[in-house]
Amino acid sequence: MSHRGSLEFWPHRRAQRLLPRVRSWAVTAEPSVSSLIAFKAGMTHIGMIDDSQSPTKGQEIMRAATVAVFPKMFVYGARLYSKKYLYTQPAAEIYDTALAQRLGIRKIKTGSLEEAKKNAGVYSDVKALAFADPKPLGIGIKKVIRFEFPVGGKDITSKLTFIEKLLGKEIKPSEVLGNGDFVDVTGVSKGKGWEGPIHRFGASRQYHKATGKIRHISPLGAFSPGKVLFSVPQAGHMGFNYRTELNKRVLKVGTPQDAASVTPNGGFLGFGTIKGDYLLLDGSVVGPAKRLLRIRKALRPHGKPVAPKITYISLESKQGA
Repeated sequence: MSHRGSLEFWPHRRAQRLLPRVRSWAVTAEPSVSSLIAFKAGMTHIGMIDDSQSPTKGQEIMRAATVAVFPKMFVYGARLYSKKYLYTQPAAEIYDTALAQRLGIRKIKTGSLEEAKKNAGVYSDVKALAFADPKPLGIGIKKVIRFEFPVGGKDITSKLTFIEKLLGKEIKPSEVLGNGDFVDVTGVSKGKGWEGPIHRFGASRQYHKATGKIRHISPLGAFSPGKVLFSVPQAGHMGFNYRTELNKRVLKVGTPQDAASVTPNGGFLGFGTIKGDYLLLDGSVVGPAKRLLRIRKALRPHGKPVAPKITYISLESKQGA
């Protein structure tokens, strides 16, 4: 009998918030921005020259692609960590005064990055504090999104120097990512609501002389132990889970000036037109339109980045799709 249903971890945990938590980061020798925030706009299809090791190498192929739009992102501070026994805990925070007041942060630390450099031996790590403003995108999301990201590097002093250059300034996606780079995309999948065991697990229907029900599971388990095991398919909540897709290839990093080259006629369904920097990714991405995505540099990239040769980008309307 063939196995039915998913082999992933169970039980699933419903996402608590739309901004995913990232636990692992790419290790880099030089300090750099390791994570960005974007919103999923929609999908299209493109034509490109196949540069993979496949039978169609060197030929023009059609690929599905996803467009993600970046809001304006600014670095407003730094968070210093110190290790206490087995755990790493926040020790101090340093803010840019103007941006901190804009965010409504009441307790603004009086310390400076110069003082932190002098006491670099006290701290075990430092991360940059940033926020994203999605209001200029015109997608109905107006609340500022605050997040933090590590900056890589070998020592605390070099990290602090890098954050000092970014403090109070806008992060440009074109300065972080390039055509052909590999990224990992984390987001929340589509919520399906309450679903039965057939849709939720792919179980088979009962035959017509079953116990008065067709779309259910029977039996629920053995006589002993006297309980229903977690592995028995049952109805419940489906979807809206954290998912991370590894090694998504960046096909193009664009600006609002050339957004018309990827925006279909009539705009993206459920999103509209692009009014910010955007990213064209190979393949699909988790979540519906307007879903918040966290894009980080790939942990295990597939080789060196090579800029793809794009020959065609579909601008056909997706309204009737």
